[in-house]
Amino acid sequence: MRKRQNHVTTDAMPAGWRKSTYCGSGACVEVATDSAHRYMRDAKKIDSPILAFSNAAWGSFIADVKNGEISTK
Repeated sequence: MRKRQNHVTTDAMPAGWRKSTYCGSGACVEVATDSAHRYMRDAKKIDSPILAFSNAAWGSFIADVKNGEISTK
């Protein structure tokens, strides 16, 4: 894995993709993890770009959603 500025790029596909538990409308994402990152991609287009987040950034995002600072609707 190589870091570039504020994002992460990966030369290898993360293993263990799973579909979001909130999937139901067809607008689904798949997620994968490793020891340092969380990854997301479009479930319908598995060859689409992968978003990668550090564990710290992902944790901060989840905390903001749970605290109502980011709308999920």
